[in-house]
Amino acid sequence: METTLQVGDSGPNVIALQQALAAANFSPGAVDGVFGNGTEAALLAFQQSEGLTADGIAGPIVQKALGLNLNVALPSSVDGVTVQIVSQMFPQTPIGNIKTNLPFVLQAMTAANLGDKAMILMALSTIRAETAPFLPISEGQSRFNTSPNGTPFDLYDYRKDLGNQGPPDGANFRGRGFVQLTGRSNYTKYAASIGQDLVNNFALGNDPTVASQLLAAFLGDHESAIRQALAVNDLATARKLVNGGSNGLADFEDAFQKGSALIPDPAS
Repeated sequence: METTLQVGDSGPNVIALQQALAAANFSPGAVDGVFGNGTEAALLAFQQSEGLTADGIAGPIVQKALGLNLNVALPSSVDGVTVQIVSQMFPQTPIGNIKTNLPFVLQAMTAANLGDKAMILMALSTIRAETAPFLPISEGQSRFNTSPNGTPFDLYDYRKDLGNQGPPDGANFRGRGFVQLTGRSNYTKYAASIGQDLVNNFALGNDPTVASQLLAAFLGDHESAIRQALAVNDLATARKLVNGGSNGLADFEDAFQKGSALIPDPAS
């Protein structure tokens, strides 16, 4: 399909858009290949329902949300991401860690069709906020996950929101990897997503290849909302979509802003 479709457009691509809207239970009226008021109203309602910017324009993010087969790929920035650039985004990180793990991250992001500049910046800035040494690591004990004189991670054991079912789930499914995947539910979900048995082999979350795949899969699941936030430079919301709060926001913003200036824009 074309990059964008809007009022006044016509043709087979508009028919595909109208059919997708109707299938999503947002009727555009007649499926006639003409992007008129009915199609615009249906599209606006769909965008509002999905939490997307309600502008009545069907760009790549909207088209993807509708399940349309896009032949439009955002240009990759992977080739412009060097160890030297990333080391400036991670000023306190040993460069050896970056040399070792950066290729795994870039490969996973490329495989997930998230190799454009915005999503690469999102991935690297998330790593800076979550695991600044640029290593996939396990969550450490703290007062937020371990009770006074309790067993490690016992405050996670019965967390329903994490899908944990009691000891030793808290320890087994503590945060791991670049994105600090946490909880039985998330381990189960992303095990299926990346084809790894994380539930029975939870330590795999710290394998560099697996940790990179988990990062890409997690960002991919939140791609539309992340892109919407980044489009208006709302880094706090972009960070919240991953972390659920503002933990690590200063590091995230610092890495993102440095990387935005240093990573070259891809050739058009």
